Parts: sequence; structure tokens; C-alpha cells
Amino acid sequence: MTEDEALASARARAQEVGVAPIGSGGGAALRFLASALDARAVVEIGTGTGVSGLWLLRGMRADGVLTTVDIEAEHQRLARQSFADAGIPPQRARTISGAALDVLPRLTDGHYDLVFCDGDKREYAAYLKEALRLLRPGGVVAFDNALWHDRVADPAQRDPETVAIRDLGRAVAEHEDLVSVLLPVGDGLLVAKKEWSPEA
Repeated sequence: MTEDEALASARARAQEVGVAPIGSGGGAALRFLASALDARAVVEIGTGTGVSGLWLLRGMRADGVLTTVDIEAEHQRLARQSFADAGIPPQRARTISGAALDVLPRLTDGHYDLVFCDGDKREYAAYLKEALRLLRPGGVVAFDNALWHDRVADPAQRDPETVAIRDLGRAVAEHEDLVSVLLPVGDGLLVAKKEWSPEA
């Protein structure tokens, strides 16, 4: 999928600072999810230089707000520049600098339509737990790098990141309140919908 100048500039910034952003296929999937959910409130873990944020914002409602968390304040400064280049009003992107597992507990329960996770792979299980709290019923959580460069499917690969992503896939598949699918775009996008709880 062809990306415009704003996305190309955001990718160039990512390359300069050594960040690996989501691919265009995964980005298009994020935009679709945000649009299908008519998303008004989205959380992103791993701002980078704003590539995935731009895709998400373009799928969200015109009054939607992206809350994006990253431990690197400089990356977030570059992301704000990427959003400005794309004509995104500043009030639509709330950047919070800090470790995700310190920031997420401060966000409002059941308030978000979509949570996108592209941070520390070893923390993916903890992100899932936080996402289930943050999402409204019917909301969606998405994890980038679910294939992890084809390492997840290779049982010989036992490094901490690969094991964490493998465990996440198993946990999502076995969770009774989630309906999931692994989209084979880019490096794999694991998507799961939080089911509506039956009324008591």
C-alpha cells in the first residue's frame, strides 16, 4: 500500500533513531480496525516516531483522541512532528512519556475502543492484562510482531522475546472472553476482541 509524504517522513525519522515501525500492511490493518470500531479513544504502547499513530488517527473518528505511551521522550517529540506534518490537530494526540507498565494503570477502566501494543515484547502478557481492563466490551487489542521474524513458529527459538510472544499467543487463544485472529501482515498482527459479558 502506498504511503503519503507524512508517513514517509515519519518512517525516515524512525530510521534515523533506530526505531522499527509497523509496516504499511499492518498500518492499514490498524486504520481499518480503528474505523470499523468507530474509535473515539485509543491507547498505543510504543509511540516510535508516529508511523502507527498516523495510521490509527486516520481511522479514528474526527474527534477521537490517541493516547500514546513511550519511554523515549525524544521519539515522542519526533512523533508530534509527524502528526503536525500530517495536519493532525495537537489535541487529538496525547503523548505520555514513561514506562508503559507505570503509565497504563493510571488510565481509565473500560474507556478505550482499541489498544495497540508495540512495546517491550517481554511485557506483552502484562500489556494484555492492562488492555483487558482498559477496553470497553467489544473493544479490540492488537499486538505487532506476533510472528517475530518467523521465530515464534520455530520451537528451537527460546530467547525471552520469542518465548513471551509465544506465551501471549497461547494466552489469547485460551482466554474465554476473547475472540482472536492472527493477521499475516508484516511481522504478524495478533488481534483480539473483548466479548460482551452476559448480563447478570
